[in-house]
Amino acid sequence: MKKYLPPITMLVIFEAVAITLWLTKDNIFYLFNFSYIGISISLGLFLLIRKYKYARRIVQLLVGSYMLIYLGLIKGENMQIEGFWYYLFTGVFEAATIHYAVAKIFGPLIFGRGWCGYACWTAMVLDFLPYKVPKEPRKKIGWIRYIMFALSVVFVGALFLTHVGNLERIMFWAFLIGNIAYYAIGIALAFIFKDNRAFCKYICPITVFLKPMSYFAITRVKCDKDKCIGCGKCERVCPMNVKITDNSRKRENGTECILCFECVKNCPKDAL
Repeated sequence: MKKYLPPITMLVIFEAVAITLWLTKDNIFYLFNFSYIGISISLGLFLLIRKYKYARRIVQLLVGSYMLIYLGLIKGENMQIEGFWYYLFTGVFEAATIHYAVAKIFGPLIFGRGWCGYACWTAMVLDFLPYKVPKEPRKKIGWIRYIMFALSVVFVGALFLTHVGNLERIMFWAFLIGNIAYYAIGIALAFIFKDNRAFCKYICPITVFLKPMSYFAITRVKCDKDKCIGCGKCERVCPMNVKITDNSRKRENGTECILCFECVKNCPKDAL
């Protein structure tokens, strides 16, 4: 049963968050929301352990479509980074602010960039594209993400400073337009760089939150040096260009690991 500890642990963590927020906020929505996400992620981890080929994709579709369609389109919540700044500036600790705190600010201390691999609705679509393994070396243009991050703050800040009315409606349209733009840019970059995850590497502003916390993540892929034969297959199949065989926290692109476990599945010696 030891091998099933990860999905059990993940379920316990999310249920603890769900119950705590339900009781403290007196809103049963949080019980449903975080229970659903916890169950979905735990199911995916269980299927991974059972070596089901599409385990991660199932979680992506369950969580990503829920957040995009139900929370975003139906409930009208802006779950993009602009929504986080909006609720933060209004002093409301709910919706996007809670989501970011759990999934993208403090959560990565436990599961690193797992959000990107299992729950992101942008990557959910981009991962259907044909370039699952990068065909070219990683480009040195990751600085663009910081510009995008700054622009998101400036955009929301400008709305408050100019006292624009009907901000809730503007945030909803910003969510719609932002997602369309993200998908368009992400698909274009995937074909230009022959890499499904090019958007995640160079453009996505969320990674500015994820990267520093992921450095200290508890959940990490490690290499058993006694088993490793140095074939390099793990690094060739890694969608994020992580130097998997280096166990150091300073390994190349170490904070980019999305825990997809493609390296683990493809290792001929079970060294990972």
